[in-house]
Amino acid sequence: MRLLHALLLAAAFFCAPLHAADSGPAGDVAAIRQVVQQFQAAIIAHDGKAIGGLFLPDHDSWLEVLDDAAWAEVKQRHPDAPKYRSSTWKKFAGFVQKDPKPIEERFYNVRIDTNGAVGSAYFDFDFIEDGKVTNRGSETWQMVRAGDGWKIAAMLYSAGR
Repeated sequence: MRLLHALLLAAAFFCAPLHAADSGPAGDVAAIRQVVQQFQAAIIAHDGKAIGGLFLPDHDSWLEVLDDAAWAEVKQRHPDAPKYRSSTWKKFAGFVQKDPKPIEERFYNVRIDTNGAVGSAYFDFDFIEDGKVTNRGSETWQMVRAGDGWKIAAMLYSAGR
């Protein structure tokens, strides 16, 4: 009985994935990863037009959700503050275009899932303004393969310090 238990435990250990991995057709995973890299490059270049080209033009689903610590801090100053707020990629592109300071978003642990028609990218991030991390959290993009390549249809991210 102990031998059977040990064998089952070993089998479970060796068969279980050690970390999340990309999934889907390799070409589509690579194309989505390229969108992620283009997004990062556009932020550094203050290129709001390039950011706009990565999104579906007629969709504005963009949500920021404060983590518990950030929400508690905000509620001290504004007791009725909501835990989340919506915005648009157009507002973000405008911010990127006009911000005079150096800005960058660094992505870590990027994971991509796709079936070739729809996909998602999920990653951890640090948003850096003028050399200082001003926001960090996790971000997810819902994506579609449009006629002209992969586009971001919706973005949701957590915000914390």
